[in-house]
Amino acid sequence: MNRNLLKRIITLSLFLILITLAVITYNDVKKLSSNQDDSIAVIDSNNNKIKVGFSLGTLKEERWIRDRDILVAKLIEFGADVLVQNANNDDEDQLKQVKYLISQNIDVLILVPNDYEKAKESVRIAKENGVKVISYDRLVLNSDVDLYISFDNEKVGELMASYLVKRIPRGNYLIINGAKSDNNTSMIKKGYDKVLSSKIKNKDINILKEEWSVNWMNEYAFRVTDELIQDNEEIDAIITGDDNLAGGVIKALSEHRMAGNVLVTGQDADLSACQRIVEGTQAMTVYKPIEKLAEATASFAIKLANNENVNVEKTIFDGSFDVPYCVLEPILVDKYNMDDTIIKDGFHLKNEVYKNFTD
Repeated sequence: MNRNLLKRIITLSLFLILITLAVITYNDVKKLSSNQDDSIAVIDSNNNKIKVGFSLGTLKEERWIRDRDILVAKLIEFGADVLVQNANNDDEDQLKQVKYLISQNIDVLILVPNDYEKAKESVRIAKENGVKVISYDRLVLNSDVDLYISFDNEKVGELMASYLVKRIPRGNYLIINGAKSDNNTSMIKKGYDKVLSSKIKNKDINILKEEWSVNWMNEYAFRVTDELIQDNEEIDAIITGDDNLAGGVIKALSEHRMAGNVLVTGQDADLSACQRIVEGTQAMTVYKPIEKLAEATASFAIKLANNENVNVEKTIFDGSFDVPYCVLEPILVDKYNMDDTIIKDGFHLKNEVYKNFTD
């Protein structure tokens, strides 16, 4: 065989091998990247920096993405390293992820529990390893966390129910709560029960159904509403656990040409909910300025990492312990104060909220 031809064959073969290896490596990296979509690590080489782990039960709803982004930014601003994990509504995954965060020598764990009872194991392991724990927005029961910080969830329920009672003092109400595994759900229920109980007792208000949606799935809210309409039940007002569930309810109402004729409440001030409010298909939402929550949490995390006192006046009973409780005030928002709250605060842009609005 010609020597030059042999060299060309060998060169071509080596080139093909390199291309094949490059493709295999790219695919492996791509697969690894896709499996870590919700994980963030913001770390520099300064070993003296405070390290914070942030474990989220879910990123399904719009608000949790906002919480993650704002809180991470605040922690970095305060000079901390941050590692973020998302459990995608899986309790076992959350426990594994918390163990991973602890193995990275974090000083503080900020925990949004997927399940308020099961997450106590994560708290136990963290505290055994000398890691301070902040229960963020959702309380972990029977766990003795170092701090619970949230908006006043009982007040959220009161705001929803009071809004509806003023407009519909008599009628048929449907209630679709969030997940039973989320302690906020029971706190919201306590709030609306406080407002509705006398009305129910006097038979001014009739509760058609009171349901709980597993993992806050809006598909469940859609199905419950759709079934009641198909059963020819007259619905005057609907309390939903959050704006995601409100979206499922309003989708069902829309399919029966009833959207806007039934008052629907929600919470979190999701962009889609704010759009529905100005369009007239959702009555109100409860706005919780997440930036205030995130900034306070970041500040407390730094204090705990430095073994400083968090200095909060209130406590809340978690079923076994009285734990420090930092509570923030929620704000009722409807079409009449949308501009003075959501828009003014820059929570959403005006052109986004009014995107589909027509007079």
